[in-house]
Amino acid sequence: MAPARRDCGGWEMLLPTGCVLLSVLFLQPALAKVCNDRTKHGQDNSWFARDGENLPIMVLMPMNESALMSSISQGIEPAVQLAIQHIRESRKYSFSLITKIYDTECDNAKGLRAFFDAICYGPKHLMIFGGVCPSVTSIIAESLEGWNLVQLSFAATTPVLADKKKYPNFFRTVPSDNAVNPAVVKFLNYYNWSRVGTLTQDVQRFSEVRNDLTSELEKADIQIADTESFSNDPCVNVKKLKDNDVRIIIGQFDENLASKVFCCAYNLNMFGSKYQWIIPGWYQGNWWEQANTTNCTTKKLLTAMEGYISVDFEPLSSRQTKGISDRTPKEYEREYSRELQQKGVEASKFHGFAYDGIWVIAKTLTRVMELLRTKQRENIYHNFTVDDRDVGKMVLDVMNETNFYGVTGQVMFRNGERMGTIKFNQFQEGQEVKVGEYNAIADVLDLINNSIRFQGVEPPKDRTFVRLQRRHINVPLYSILSTITILGMLMAGAFLFFNIKNRNHRLIKMSSPYMNNLIILGGMLSYASIFLFGLDGGFVSDKEFETLCTVRTWILIVGYTTAFGAMFAKTWRVHAIFKNVKMKKKIIKDQKLLIIVGGMLLIDLCILICWQIVDPLKRTVEEYSLEADPQGRDIAIRPFLEHCENTHMTIWLGIVYAYKGLLMLFGCFLAWETRNVSIPALNDSKYIGMSVYNVGIMCIIGAAVSFLTRDQPNVQFCIVALVIIFCSTITLCLVFVPKFITMRTNPDAATQNRRLKFTQNQKKEDSKTSTSVTSVNQANTSRLDGLQTDNHRLRMRITELDKELEEVTMQLQDTPEKTPYIKQNHYPDANNILSIRNFTDGKDGEKSILKNHLEQKPQAHWGSMDPSRINRGPLEDINSPEHIQRRLSLQLPILHHAYLPSIGGVDASCTSPNGSPGSSPRHRHMPPSYRVMVSGL
Repeated sequence: MAPARRDCGGWEMLLPTGCVLLSVLFLQPALAKVCNDRTKHGQDNSWFARDGENLPIMVLMPMNESALMSSISQGIEPAVQLAIQHIRESRKYSFSLITKIYDTECDNAKGLRAFFDAICYGPKHLMIFGGVCPSVTSIIAESLEGWNLVQLSFAATTPVLADKKKYPNFFRTVPSDNAVNPAVVKFLNYYNWSRVGTLTQDVQRFSEVRNDLTSELEKADIQIADTESFSNDPCVNVKKLKDNDVRIIIGQFDENLASKVFCCAYNLNMFGSKYQWIIPGWYQGNWWEQANTTNCTTKKLLTAMEGYISVDFEPLSSRQTKGISDRTPKEYEREYSRELQQKGVEASKFHGFAYDGIWVIAKTLTRVMELLRTKQRENIYHNFTVDDRDVGKMVLDVMNETNFYGVTGQVMFRNGERMGTIKFNQFQEGQEVKVGEYNAIADVLDLINNSIRFQGVEPPKDRTFVRLQRRHINVPLYSILSTITILGMLMAGAFLFFNIKNRNHRLIKMSSPYMNNLIILGGMLSYASIFLFGLDGGFVSDKEFETLCTVRTWILIVGYTTAFGAMFAKTWRVHAIFKNVKMKKKIIKDQKLLIIVGGMLLIDLCILICWQIVDPLKRTVEEYSLEADPQGRDIAIRPFLEHCENTHMTIWLGIVYAYKGLLMLFGCFLAWETRNVSIPALNDSKYIGMSVYNVGIMCIIGAAVSFLTRDQPNVQFCIVALVIIFCSTITLCLVFVPKFITMRTNPDAATQNRRLKFTQNQKKEDSKTSTSVTSVNQANTSRLDGLQTDNHRLRMRITELDKELEEVTMQLQDTPEKTPYIKQNHYPDANNILSIRNFTDGKDGEKSILKNHLEQKPQAHWGSMDPSRINRGPLEDINSPEHIQRRLSLQLPILHHAYLPSIGGVDASCTSPNGSPGSSPRHRHMPPSYRVMVSGL
């Protein structure tokens, strides 16, 4: 066997660690056979120990002070010796345990060398105790199945060893690093944190813990918002966590990088009441001072660290209950402290697990021996034999059945893993304070009352809780604008009452009362749309809001068309009559105007129906960027606004705007064409122009401002409401206020305007006739031309020849004429006058009036004229001033009786043209015939 030992030593010296591992895997059966053969012939390794016999236990751990983790082993030995002493003192066991320590030096090759030396040259060890360094422990544990040995570790926490397929014979009394993950999940559920992020150092130990934690979080239905790994500089990863709105951060890193992490957290303001850090709890005391390699001061680190939660296994049970050693954890701790003082070594955090581990071995060996003795008694008449494989299986079964209360709490295994107690500490004012613990066996989290102190008034939120806040219209603003709208509707109602009450008055009748009613109706519809524009999801449901989108659009469009359509229809009638170049009678009744307005509304309905069928308006929600809570709470406000939109909103609005724009242009054209019509009762062109101008400007400004302020509903509603109120009010006032004022001050002003104007012009012209005969002729000729022009204008400005006015005209035509100016024997002169009447339309009714005038004229009246003028030739006499005056005396009464009644020029009582012959100073020097004609006008 010596050569084999030397060969192993040669391999260790010449080959790297990988070669050593291969030697274990391939040469393990041969080495096991050689070592077993040697130990079989050299020593008695029977499991049937006699009373008081010493049973050897192999202890593997680094003892060299220069070796890594040697400080753990130095503090373990006093606990092991104390446990052996207490086992002996208990007198419950028929054997005594002795430990043989083999120094692994935390080196894989040296650890394997020590293990093989113990197997080949030491006593037959019933169990292996120890395993501190993860790498050495994993190599040895993987080969235990071939040796039929069971290893119990008290300090190896690496999660790798939890793989039972690879390490079936490995147990440990210390909880694995993964054992904290169920406790963390329980802690998260306690505070209803369902969204976390992880920050992991990029090494195998921490990566394995993170992978297991990810699995536990998924089982608990906890969202992992972000998973970050780093090697040296964590600041970039910490910033990513902040950008992803991670509030609960679970860290897996050592104390050397922990200082960098919290320095980055301080610089990024990731601490305080909004954040909660959960990190490992196995760091050394005051680690932030020893491991601070950052540019942050200790004060900054302590500020960022304040309130973090550390999670680690409980080294000693907090329950002061006597366990298997008949001692409480406190009593054991005092004895352990005395041993440390005697030997002058530092304590190890794993001493309690080592102490309980010796008790586990003692109980296991006792139980296995009892089972072997039982089998031996059962086979007393047969040759009972048992090999190491059977014993190894029995040891595994007994280990899994272990259950007792030790100094570290309840000791039991589940698939070789210790089900221990996990403690929670919180960093408070520069020191860690225990705030609770988790019992893995009972799956219970027990937090100490009022021990956890969060930075805020409540635990941090696991995310930025976003509270959707509707941007709604302020109720006071809505109330104010609604009040103004109601006042506008009351004003419109007053105008409607005024229009209906005075519908038979000549001034109102000439202005088309039915069209006025439509204008008022359109204005009231526009007013009504304001109430609907002010309603949002805060007052109605989502489905009702979509209905409102359609209804308010229809009402506003129809109201606009009704009001301005009626106004433009009136103006079109004036334009059609006064631009009648053929000088024919034109009767345009209100029914035709109603048809025109109906046609405009029909176009609106076609557009709206197509809009509703093809691409209806729907409720859309526009969300805006997060805003801080004005009350300082740990929530964010995400404003949202409801809109009425559809897929092709721009196209439909373009169609509506184009149609309304054309309607406005048409109205402007009509107003411009009828601007010279000087009959106020008929002509609203000036007011229409003012209304179109104001409405157009306000609509353009309102539409632009409304689009720019679509994210400010109060401003947008205020602008839209004010534009509608202004446009409707100004339109109604421009149409009805002048009529109301005229009715109150001078009801006949509209009909007397042209008469007074003509009289004034006539006075000015007559003042020139006193200069000379030549000037009189010129003035008369000019007056004749003016009268012809005025007659043409009057014919063109007739806007309404309704039934009543036609009846008045017919009455005037049927009434006997009272102007005895023309003699029977002067028909040639009358025919000459009729031959030059280019302003008449040749209708029989008017000719009959002229004939009546000629037939009813007394003969004696012409006798007063100069006989010399009668004897003159026809060409010379027809251009004389007298004949000119005669022509005027005949033409003007015809104009007076035939046309002026249709526009309100003659009162109903004024049937005779010779009333008030001397009302003007001008009439005093004129012949009676001329005075009658002027007074008739």
